[in-house]
Amino acid sequence: MAQHQLHDRVTCVAAPATWLSGPDGRMTGAADGLYVEDRRAVARLEVTIDGAAPALTGHRTGAASAVFAGVRDTRSRLAEPLGGTETVTLSNDADEPRSVVLAISAATDFATTGAIRDGRTGSTVDFEPDAGGTWWARSADGMAVRLDVTPPPDGPLRWAVTLEPGERCSVELRFTRTDVATIQRAKRFSTLRVAAADPRLDALVRTGVQDLDALRRTDGADVYYCAGSPWYLTLFGRDALWSARLGLPLGVDVAAGTLRALGARQGTTHDGDTEEEPGRVLHELRPPDAAHRLPPIYYGTVDATALFVCTLADAYRWGMRPDAVEALLPNVEAALEWLAGHEGFVAYRSTGTGLTHQGWKDSGDGVQFADGRIATGTLALCEVQGYAYQAAVRGADLLDAFGRTGGRRWRDWAADLAERFRAAFWCPGDYPAVAVTGGGERVDGVASNMGHLLGTGLLSAAESAAVAGWLDRLRSPFGLRTLAASSAGYDAGSYHAGSVWPHDTVIALLGLAREGHREEAAALVRALLGAAERFDFRLPELYGGDDDATPYPAACRPQAWAAAVGPALLTALLGLDVDVPAGRITFDPIAPSPVGAFRVRGLKVAGGELDVTVDASGAVTVHNGPVGIEFLLASGRPASIARAISGASGG
Repeated sequence: MAQHQLHDRVTCVAAPATWLSGPDGRMTGAADGLYVEDRRAVARLEVTIDGAAPALTGHRTGAASAVFAGVRDTRSRLAEPLGGTETVTLSNDADEPRSVVLAISAATDFATTGAIRDGRTGSTVDFEPDAGGTWWARSADGMAVRLDVTPPPDGPLRWAVTLEPGERCSVELRFTRTDVATIQRAKRFSTLRVAAADPRLDALVRTGVQDLDALRRTDGADVYYCAGSPWYLTLFGRDALWSARLGLPLGVDVAAGTLRALGARQGTTHDGDTEEEPGRVLHELRPPDAAHRLPPIYYGTVDATALFVCTLADAYRWGMRPDAVEALLPNVEAALEWLAGHEGFVAYRSTGTGLTHQGWKDSGDGVQFADGRIATGTLALCEVQGYAYQAAVRGADLLDAFGRTGGRRWRDWAADLAERFRAAFWCPGDYPAVAVTGGGERVDGVASNMGHLLGTGLLSAAESAAVAGWLDRLRSPFGLRTLAASSAGYDAGSYHAGSVWPHDTVIALLGLAREGHREEAAALVRALLGAAERFDFRLPELYGGDDDATPYPAACRPQAWAAAVGPALLTALLGLDVDVPAGRITFDPIAPSPVGAFRVRGLKVAGGELDVTVDASGAVTVHNGPVGIEFLLASGRPASIARAISGASGG
């Protein structure tokens, strides 16, 4: 089937709810509507004035809100976790009274996001009034949506209105899904902001922070980022962990909540249907009434388990409370045992009922040989070995820090993995294969996966330099191509075989910066800012990146790990190495700065907020920061302090 055209939709998000419509505000079919918990609560919402649809043009006013304005009339929209509101405002700027009939048509089809994505939807059901003055739509399986209308209509969602000169009036429609549990919004979020000579950085960070806020949802006392609107407004292990890691400049609360939410669901038994295994971290969680193709809780991911350990280690260094970290160490030990339980490398094989590929490139052609053949069978992905290496080393550090045994075992395991990786993965041409098959054949496609190895510790200095060189060849004007243009299967408009994914690019960028490849890192900063400008600074899940940043029709937008690019860029630009347990923050900024001079305020570390300036040459001045933290440059010298440091103490 043809893909849904989402790139031109006006999208308002308050996870797990999202509105989608065209620029004129109308919702008349396809993927448009209001979704709550993976079901469509409103499928059609049309407004007419004297029988004609008003000519409106819309734009977002925030991550959760939009306005659609015409010459005299407007529609304003707000997403809320269990639904949302639509407010129609009529105005009269003439010298004479204005009399009109306002009519609204509202219906739903209760369809799941999976069915809509596949083009399978049923007939619509109109909202009907009850005796209490509210309107309802109810499905046979128990889904219920309430519509509250203010002021009450004269007839079936119809108002006869007369406005005197200069007068205005509004009709508000509030849609609420009532058959699901109440969802509380986390009230406090980030004050992170940046002022740079290149204003595109400011805009990208601001939009990303707003979108991450909108994509947060609570799970009891815990909070995590839903993966993206509209298809993935739920918990995904890999996406949530990467988004939390990239978003650590916003604080550790989301990382801590994500880890607890995933730890509570960590595998404990063997289940062939869900692919659950002891110690394994889940891939995807869906409401039972909206599961699509996969079970409501599904564990078929090869990388989330290692990423769980890496994320906890990062969060600890950024200031996560020691008692909260210690509570998750049994999950770390179980995760490490799952990694070590693989024969040879950490690998996967399709069961035939779950996902074919279980890395982040999970499309059918996501793992390719250079000659265009699709890799099949048992596959060990290169980046997964990097995650596993880092998880073992950083997991060992955590165990040591809290007086638990096992540290030496996991460091030895990591060292052995690194040696076997060198022997098995490196291809002629001096680059790591995207994967190795169960039979030991190298899948020799030149792919962006190798960029995830940087910063994990798996690579030697020479190997890191070789990877940096290949990434420079993978770079398009707008980010890293997922597959080299020289590959037989290259397609810039594909999902994983040549497109650009912002999160993939920024992960490689962070690794380049950490390992001293400044020019290559700076080039990717400029590429991402160029792409962001073309997407109104709301980066989509993916796009084509050859001649221009070309929309991918069905890409999620916003997508959490794309939204986290802005905060992650600040980590890279500052060259931040945060180590709260050791009481220090080290700066090693990219110099010369690819964004000119910049100042970052509200970056959260150790319960305090960091305020720091970097000039165009890379000189660092700390204006404010958490108490009890030493600020150093990479050379080991103290950073310049503009004034006495004040702020909340760490912990």
